[in-house]
Amino acid sequence: MGTNYYYYQDICPHCGKPDKKLHIGKSSGGWYFSLHIIPEEKIFNLKDWKAIWSKHNGKIKDEYENDISVDDMLKIITAREGNSRPDKVPTGYKSWDEFHRINYSTFGDHGLIRSKVDNKRCIKNEENGTWDLITGEFS
Repeated sequence: MGTNYYYYQDICPHCGKPDKKLHIGKSSGGWYFSLHIIPEEKIFNLKDWKAIWSKHNGKIKDEYENDISVDDMLKIITAREGNSRPDKVPTGYKSWDEFHRINYSTFGDHGLIRSKVDNKRCIKNEENGTWDLITGEFS
């Protein structure tokens, strides 16, 4: 279970319709935030997202249409804690090895699970935060 976040960019002051809707990423309990990088929009990291949020007339919303402030979005991305423990295998799995193989994941920092960095789907995050840089479409 997780929540997707979107940026509604360049909102018309008359009708309220955005020029663009960009997928920021997904927050799933116990996992690093999956930060969507979109090369065709020149979005390669969190710094690029921050620049977009600061210079466009837009709004951040979750998938339920709730408004999210920039400060709250940054906390959702960067202030993450989990409770995964190597001695407690997730329900439905025989081992952590099986879990990681099926979910293409690995243990991360702060008790979180993260996507396995392959530099194709999950790009190495030079900022070393509690978010992964994810390419392509996902929800």
